[in-house]
Amino acid sequence: MLEIKLVRENLERVKTAMQNRGTAFDWEGFQAHDTRRKTILFELEELRRQRNRVSDEVARMKRDGENADAIIDQMRDVSTTIKNLEKDLGEGESAIDEMIMALPNIPHASVPVGKNETENPEVKRVGEPASFSYAPLPHWTIGENLGVLDFTRAAKIAGARFPLYLGAGARLERALINFMLDLHTTEHGYKEVLPPFIVNRKSMTGTGQLPKFEADLFKLDGLDYFLIPTAEVPVTNIYQEEILDASQLPVYFTAYTPCFRSEAGSYGKDTRGLIRQHQFNKVELVKFTRPETSYEELESLLENAETVLRRLELPYRVITLCTGDIGFSAAKTYDIEVWMPAQGVYREISSCSNFEDFQARRANIRFKEKGKKGTRLVHTLNGSGLAVGRTLAALLENCQQEDGTVVIPDALRPYMGGTEMITT
Repeated sequence: MLEIKLVRENLERVKTAMQNRGTAFDWEGFQAHDTRRKTILFELEELRRQRNRVSDEVARMKRDGENADAIIDQMRDVSTTIKNLEKDLGEGESAIDEMIMALPNIPHASVPVGKNETENPEVKRVGEPASFSYAPLPHWTIGENLGVLDFTRAAKIAGARFPLYLGAGARLERALINFMLDLHTTEHGYKEVLPPFIVNRKSMTGTGQLPKFEADLFKLDGLDYFLIPTAEVPVTNIYQEEILDASQLPVYFTAYTPCFRSEAGSYGKDTRGLIRQHQFNKVELVKFTRPETSYEELESLLENAETVLRRLELPYRVITLCTGDIGFSAAKTYDIEVWMPAQGVYREISSCSNFEDFQARRANIRFKEKGKKGTRLVHTLNGSGLAVGRTLAALLENCQQEDGTVVIPDALRPYMGGTEMITT
């Protein structure tokens, strides 16, 4: 969340940032609540001083043997007024906090201003899309023809937008997970963690999914627990309400988890295949850094995610999300999009974001430097390294052969028991 002091002291800057994001906000209501809060605080301070003076006077009168009944009655009235004002202050501050929680992060100065995804500038392209002498098939057709994907039976088991992997398809998904985890732990310096797949409301609030995006989550009936939409939630909350020693930073974690999303509001989009599922696997990268180095860490995070695609020899591009497309908690985001030949488009396979201190303030994650007073908020970053199902989909489409088989990239063959090709 944004620091309330920053909003109060930089109101026009924050208003401009929200306008660039396309975020509607009741600024008049916010200022009315804030003005009322200041008025109450002033009244409380005056009344508390009066109460202290009256208390001192009562004590003096009692020492001198004087009758203090009248002034005691006056103090009761003052105390009642103070209690009422304190209640009003608490309610007003709760209203302000609720409003601040609804404000997204302020985009970094380097984020381009734009209305939506059509205005996201391209940073670079890597790899040349393969040329096919035939019309390339979509991954769902390839997978079903090879008997490695079965969406019909998945729908029978669970419903629409759930995958069922079979045989070499299941092994390929597992191979991708292991390949990504090994790459990030052995070459990129991340520590592997296996977190809970169910989290509480406080954790969801800490990373910014709640309260705004509750409709997109799967909530356990009768319990205030949620299935995780991404490993970002449990992994970032590892240090919830903790103070790290500055010498620990930066901290790098990677985690494989299944992810669960209701995809509210996306009906009719990507109804076939592995692109938009209610359940999917992902390998996540999470960083905790000092504020001074977080943007250098964002660039290295992006490079770590790109390495996966380069090792798999999949063509991709990198874009910077504009202000109108950036996520709620992010200050800056790069999206990596992999080439999907059957559709003739690049599709998102990873988002790499710097949240600065937005999540750390919500989750109260701080660090302390030796010999210095006070603590500071860490900066948190995360990125997909990568979305596994989408990677498998990209492999099926980019590595397909005219006879319907699929060539396994060299980097994955050790994880596939030496298998070089998926056949029927």
